[in-house]
Amino acid sequence: MVGQKKNKLNPNPNWALLQEKLKIDAANTRKPEKSLLGKRKERLDPEVAQNLSFNPLTPTSTDCSVTDALAMDCEMVGVGGNRSALGRVTLVNEWGNVVYDEYVRPIEHVVDYRTEISGIRHHHLKKAKTFQVAQKKVVEMLKGRILVGHALRNDLKGWEKKSPKAFS
Repeated sequence: MVGQKKNKLNPNPNWALLQEKLKIDAANTRKPEKSLLGKRKERLDPEVAQNLSFNPLTPTSTDCSVTDALAMDCEMVGVGGNRSALGRVTLVNEWGNVVYDEYVRPIEHVVDYRTEISGIRHHHLKKAKTFQVAQKKVVEMLKGRILVGHALRNDLKGWEKKSPKAFS
């Protein structure tokens, strides 16, 4: 807007409309409740947790076959310093049925089971599959399929340290 003097008393009408809309939206917006899954240091108040009713997802079919798309979730354990290693892997088909669920014995010594987050305890890993056995099975199941999941980047870190091309 070269050559035009800005008028602070009479702003552009679009700007005034936007400001009004923002005021209305702000007035109608509720503050978000405390997240159930906040930062790891942030835990749900035990009194609140008792009153919550969780609705687990129910499979939409009884078909437990390996489908064209699989969802993966991995649980990690601590293995020295602040490093993580794979402790459990679960694959679910497109109907929501578990097709593979195994505890995985890390190659390195476990120093933190992260039980509050992972659910893994020492006894789960005593008879767990070795990393190599689990990796071979998961790669076989995922070959030619679509992999989906929440925060897969983090889950795949547990695999890539041992074999960066395993899921290529």
